[in-house]
Amino acid sequence: MGADSLPGDDLRLFHTGTHPCGYWPDREARDLVLDPRDPRLPAFYPHALGWGFRRSGDIVYRPHCLHCRACVAVRIPVDRFAPDRGQRRCAARNAHVDARIVANVQTGEHLALYRRYLGARHRDGGMDDHGAAEFDQFLVGSWSQGRFLELRERGRLLAVAVTDLVPDALSAVYTFYDPDEEARSLGTLAILRQIEWARRESRRHLYLGYWIDGHRKMDYKRRYRPLEAYDGRRWRDFDEAATRDASSPDHGAVPE
Repeated sequence: MGADSLPGDDLRLFHTGTHPCGYWPDREARDLVLDPRDPRLPAFYPHALGWGFRRSGDIVYRPHCLHCRACVAVRIPVDRFAPDRGQRRCAARNAHVDARIVANVQTGEHLALYRRYLGARHRDGGMDDHGAAEFDQFLVGSWSQGRFLELRERGRLLAVAVTDLVPDALSAVYTFYDPDEEARSLGTLAILRQIEWARRESRRHLYLGYWIDGHRKMDYKRRYRPLEAYDGRRWRDFDEAATRDASSPDHGAVPE
C-alpha cells in the first residue's frame, strides 16, 4: 500500500494493492483510501464525498484501478429531482409504508432482515455469513454520523436504508430489504424516501455511490434525473460526464 498526501493538506491518501473486483469477476481492482487512523477523518468525510469517495465501515475509499474507470460517483440534486413514471408508480404502490428515521444502532430485527437479504441476494458472494460483528463493521463503523431509515408496513420491518448525514447532503450507504417483497421495488422506495428526507432538511444532494454502465446491480442509478456525475475534477451533468473519455489525464485526480 503506497501513501501520498492530499493536495493542500497533510491527511494521507493510500492506494491499495490489486484485489479481485467486486463487480466484474474477470477484473482486478485497486482503491484510494484516506488514512483510517487519522482522527480528523470524520471532519474530512463530507469533503471526501464531494471528491467522489465512499464510506464502508470506517474506510473512506474511491476506486482507482489501473486500466478501468467503470465506477463513476453519482449524486442527485434533490431540489431538481423529478420522478419518472416507474418511480411515481412505486411511490403510489407503497404510499401506506411508513418511514422512520432511527439511530444507527443494530437490533435483532435489523440483523435478521440483513441476513435474510444477503442469503437471497448475495449467496456464496462472501457476505452471506455476516453476523452481528460484520453488520456493525460494514454498515455502522465507529465514527459515522449515520441513521437508519426504516420502512415499515403495519409495524413489520420491510427495509432499512443505511444513510450518512453530512452538513449539506445525505449519502445512501447501503439498503437491505425483505427478499420476499422484491416485486415492490423497496430499493427504489428507499431512495425516494431519502430524497424526501433531504428536501425536508434543506440538504442539497443525495449521494448514491457508484454507477457502473451495463452492470445489472448498479446501472439502475441512471434512472434518477437529473443526476450529476464526478469526472475526476468536478461534478457535471450525468450525460456529459458519463460519455467523457475515461482516458482523460485528469480522470481520478483529487481536487486542489
